[in-house]
Formats: sequence, C-alpha cells, structure tokens
Amino acid sequence: MTAFQAFVLGIVQGVSEFLPISSSAHLVLVPWALHWPDPGLSFDVALHVGTLIAVLWYFRAEWARLARAAVKLASRGGRPAEGDAGVEERRVWYLIIATVPGAIAGKLLERQADEAFRSPLLIAATLMVMGVVLWVVDIRARQTRPLKALTARDAVVMGVAQILALVPGVSRSGSTITAGRALGFDRDSAAVFSFLMSMPIIAGAALLKVPHLLASGVAGVPLAVGITASAVSGWLAIAVVLRYVKSHSYGAFAVYRLLLGAAVLALAAARHAYA
Repeated sequence: MTAFQAFVLGIVQGVSEFLPISSSAHLVLVPWALHWPDPGLSFDVALHVGTLIAVLWYFRAEWARLARAAVKLASRGGRPAEGDAGVEERRVWYLIIATVPGAIAGKLLERQADEAFRSPLLIAATLMVMGVVLWVVDIRARQTRPLKALTARDAVVMGVAQILALVPGVSRSGSTITAGRALGFDRDSAAVFSFLMSMPIIAGAALLKVPHLLASGVAGVPLAVGITASAVSGWLAIAVVLRYVKSHSYGAFAVYRLLLGAAVLALAAARHAYA
C-alpha cells in the first residue's frame, strides 16, 4: 500500500465514521472500485485509531467529566449519586453497558467480519436497506428526550444496535443513531451518545488488531499517514454533523446511501457483463 492510498483511505475513514453512511463499507468499496489491493480488516481497524483520537479530542471536556465521575463512582462501590448530581456517573455505567453487546459479538463474529461480510453486493444491500430504515425512523420519531434522560434500557438498545455494524454498510453511527431516534432522543443527543459509544469499542478493536498489523510489517509511513488523515477528517466530521443535525434531518444521508448502493450494484453488474 502506498502513502497516497493510505491518505485517501484515512480521509474516507474519518469522514464516514461519524456520518451515518458506514466507514467499513467505504473502506471496502474504495479499493474495490479503484482496483487497489484490499488492505484487510486489520488496516481498517488501524485507521480507526485516527477516529479514536478525533472523538477523544473533540469531546475532551466530556471525557474529563466522565473520568472524574468514574472515580467518584468507584469510591461509592459503583453506586451513582441520586438526581442531577449523578448524571455523569450514570452515563459512565451506560457507556459500559452499551459497549458489552458489541464487544461480545465482535469477538464471536471476528472471522465473518474479516471475510464473508466484505462482499460489495452485501454492502450495497445493507447500505440501501439501512438508509431507508434511518430515513423512516428519523421522520417519524419524536424529538423530546435530551441526553440526560438516558437510561440503562436505552443503553442496552443502542448497544445491541451497534452489533449490526459488524456488517459493512450498516454503519455503527447509523445503527446507533437510528436506535436513539427510535427511543425518542433528539437528533443532537442521539448523535452525541453514538459518538461517545465509539470510543470503547474502537479502542478495544484497535488493541486486538493493531498488534497483528505491526507484526505483519505493514506499519510505517503509510499507516502513520492514514491515521493522521483519519484523525483530522474525523474531527471535522464530528463538528459538521453536530452542527448540521441541529436544524436538519438525516434524510440527506439516507439519500446518499441509496445512491451509493445503486452505484455499487450498477458497477458490479457492468464488471460481470464484461468479465
């Protein structure tokens, strides 16, 4: 892999991780469409280190509050304070709860995620289906619940929704935002908790995959370039999405998913016809 290819894939990862359009799908489709070698799931996960940096930096004030809350929580034996005083402490628990389903499923379905799930036709189908689901849910959902209204049940539902993102095309942010909207959270709150949820799951995946990538000898300038591009573009994507959804629906992202899915099907059909 060249540094230029890593740079392009880093930007693709950073932008598409926080937009509900599936970063994993784009990391498979871009090399496929451009006839580049598939870098594999380990390289994809390594690029997620860049978006991990982005979400840690963008929400640094929130992470600082959560860290202080975690210390207080530990001092009380895991029991959050009552009322508004315990909002951040409860959110620590909710992030843990939301992470568990995806972590278990990721370990059990690791081989399928690395091989069987990376089919362009499957990705096209999931892009389009989840695009429709996101659109319908977003249009019909009420917008009354703020982030501080989050409960353990909500965390479980959004955590289970995160499992679907093991299939490229579904989108981790797309599935969790859709679940959040279905639970009645306003667009901004659904997006913020979705982004916060990305930190532990990305960090865990990186701890598992990056050592294998380093051992394979793929690391070096291309990897550093890709991670840097992912971090910068990821930070910008978070800022754009959070500003955009304050006054717009997720409809534009749904339309993009439908158009991309149709384009993938058309390209696959053309290649089959001329094979």
